[in-house]
Amino acid sequence: MEQLIEILEDIHPGVDFAAEKSLVTDGILKSFDILTLISEIDAEMGVEIPVEDVTPEHFESVEAILQLIEASGKA
Repeated sequence: MEQLIEILEDIHPGVDFAAEKSLVTDGILKSFDILTLISEIDAEMGVEIPVEDVTPEHFESVEAILQLIEASGKA
């Protein structure tokens, strides 16, 4: 979880990602941010997110993103 939060903080400093539950709905993460996040997850964690899994609900919270990472092959 810490590594994911570090990646998110690099994209958007100053957001309490551990507490935020509506990252997409509240406009914190926009489409380009999600693409950047997917790229960073691949580069830093070695996890490729399948295109069909790139949906807003998979990026609403740190927990949702972690579930996506686990489902994609590695946590």
